[in-house]
Amino acid sequence: MISIVAQLSTKLRYNAIDYCGANHCITDPGKGRKPVSHEMFQRHQETLNAALEAIDSRGSWSAYPEVPSGKIYGETAKDDGLAGWKGRLGNKFEIDQPGTVEWIGAEQSPYGIDTGTLYPKADLDVLMPAAVAAMASWKRASAETRVGVCLEILHRLNKRSFEIGFSVMHTTGQGFMMAFQAGGPHAQDRGLEAVACAWREMTRCPEHATWSKRVSKTDTVTLDKTFRIIPRGVAVNIGCSTFPTWNGYPGLFASLATGNAVVTKPHPGAVLPLAITIEIAREVLVEAGFDPNVLTLACDTPDSPCTQDLVKRPEVGIIDYTGGNEFGDWIETNIRHAQVYTEKAGINTVIIDGCEDLKAMTGNLAFSLSLYSGQMCTTPQNIYIPEDGIETPDGRVSFDDTAAAIVKAMNWFLSDPARAAEVCGAIQSEATAARVAQASSGTGTVLRESASIENERFKDARTATPTVIQVDASDTSTFQQEMFGPIVYIVKTASTEESIELASTGARECGALTCAMYSRDEEVLERGIESMTDAGVAISCNLTGHIWVNQSAAFSDFHVSGANPAGNATLCDAAFVANRFRTVACRVPVPAAVEEAVS
Repeated sequence: MISIVAQLSTKLRYNAIDYCGANHCITDPGKGRKPVSHEMFQRHQETLNAALEAIDSRGSWSAYPEVPSGKIYGETAKDDGLAGWKGRLGNKFEIDQPGTVEWIGAEQSPYGIDTGTLYPKADLDVLMPAAVAAMASWKRASAETRVGVCLEILHRLNKRSFEIGFSVMHTTGQGFMMAFQAGGPHAQDRGLEAVACAWREMTRCPEHATWSKRVSKTDTVTLDKTFRIIPRGVAVNIGCSTFPTWNGYPGLFASLATGNAVVTKPHPGAVLPLAITIEIAREVLVEAGFDPNVLTLACDTPDSPCTQDLVKRPEVGIIDYTGGNEFGDWIETNIRHAQVYTEKAGINTVIIDGCEDLKAMTGNLAFSLSLYSGQMCTTPQNIYIPEDGIETPDGRVSFDDTAAAIVKAMNWFLSDPARAAEVCGAIQSEATAARVAQASSGTGTVLRESASIENERFKDARTATPTVIQVDASDTSTFQQEMFGPIVYIVKTASTEESIELASTGARECGALTCAMYSRDEEVLERGIESMTDAGVAISCNLTGHIWVNQSAAFSDFHVSGANPAGNATLCDAAFVANRFRTVACRVPVPAAVEEAVS
């Protein structure tokens, strides 16, 4: 039984959503036409449905092509993207947002190019109230409206993937192919995944329900109930220096879709990719009839940081943080008025007990260890090998020979300068380069010295191949800490059991995101899987060929478990989005006369 009140309520609410963005006026589309925001949702609804199916199946699917081909993105797309990136160099990044007090910049291309882009430094006392004011209409919009806007933003970001790719390359040091893929389509997939998860959580509860209960033989109480999604508040999205979009998009889009305004605080060394993102997104918001200050940019410099002041603001309801442990721990400990999501750092490991093909295993590891010069949060750091060697079809291979095979595979892989330059890219920060040099002069035996890579296109690129250092299992003070960058420890253990124990202990105490394990013994593999998953680590077994432990696929893999000190959240699951909003009910009694008339 549906009451007249309920029918009228539903009709009025849909009219509000269709034509006024739920109490926010969208440009009048004219009689008989749908508003821009409704068209955005319809335009991308098939993509949203496919994303939801992929999340349920956890199979291989991508919405955005990862191949930087002119046949896909347009014959002039690469040239246009390069020109777009070059056009930013040496100029102010003009963005029409309130509170700009000066222009600042601290980016330095790891490839030795003088960028010189300047960004607005905002007065937080002006910027934050503007974000709150903008959120007033955004949160009143329907879930369909907000999700439609998010899907359109992602679509337009995809069209600008080359420009974003060049900006990622020259802020992070990634090689172009990786910068295009990870900074563009793969990041967009992660953003879409967050939007799909948000849609699923927001639509679990119906917007309307009619509730009737017989309270006596003659009387029935009927209530018309509506359920509204109420966002937590302004979300602060704190970017990292190595994967600004891949790590930044999930939180940004999860908060945006659920009705929160978002202030993006890029790492001062990697501002441009996120600045372009905000620029594009603000354009879409305006077209949809919303205040663009739903999305704003808060930039700073290493000498004058603003992040602590920003996250302490009372307007802040959500914080997404990707970065080092020290500041991440500070946020988790000190910020109590906001919901905090962190991805920090950890000690990723490789446990070698045996393998079917030594060359295939070491070749796979050589790529994993070299990719982006070890500057991925998923790159292995510690390789545990028993002192009596490993089991292979050709018999037991000694510890020394196994370690030598790993080094040999790396030497071969990095022997081609062009390949090494593209795969390794450049070192993002001077601190990472210094850490490599320091590690080589510390405890242990250096099996492979780090070396610079000759880059024909960028003669001044800051580069370093991985250094490989052999240590004993007792040297825990050396290897049981994160050493970010191209630093690899080969740890001699008493047995595979000790290898598993050291890897899982490091994960529980220091955090870890990934573990690779190699063994020919199913029981040994099962012990490793049980121990590492209990420690909250995603484990991959016996990888060879064209799949590597570093990789994390949107819609299938859960990036970071939230179950050890490497982070408290997972990209992406229900918990990542559901706590960004609350559902609040309104109950209105249905008059008996109205109820009887409908009956």
